Amino acid sequence: MSTPINLLVIDDDDINIFIIKKIVEKTGYDAKMVAKTNGQLAIDYLKDLQQNDISFPDLILIDINMPVLNGWEFLEVYEKLGILQDSDMYMLSSSVYENDIEKAKTYKTVKGFISKPLSIERLIELFEGKV
Repeated sequence: MSTPINLLVIDDDDINIFIIKKIVEKTGYDAKMVAKTNGQLAIDYLKDLQQNDISFPDLILIDINMPVLNGWEFLEVYEKLGILQDSDMYMLSSSVYENDIEKAKTYKTVKGFISKPLSIERLIELFEGKV
């Protein structure tokens, strides 16, 4: 039996989290999803995983516009932590601004930019890269 794919979704929109959860279920993959509603909660969660030597997420989807710590601020803090885990990170946003897409490319930890809504086909592609 294969190891489950660990997915972390960082998004303050409960409806979007619900939709992603349903999409995860429809992929047919053995995936465990954790959702955090802002970047600070996600940082705290990742620090806890690291300190307790618990499996890191295989895939992290990050919204841009959130309270407390937005997606860009999350990335700044994350990169300063020097976490050496191999998580694939993607910005997942409804933003259509070219500057957001270009800004995502400036972060060494970000593998790409996905426009909302997330499709089942795109999520399957991301999962296939992790199994």
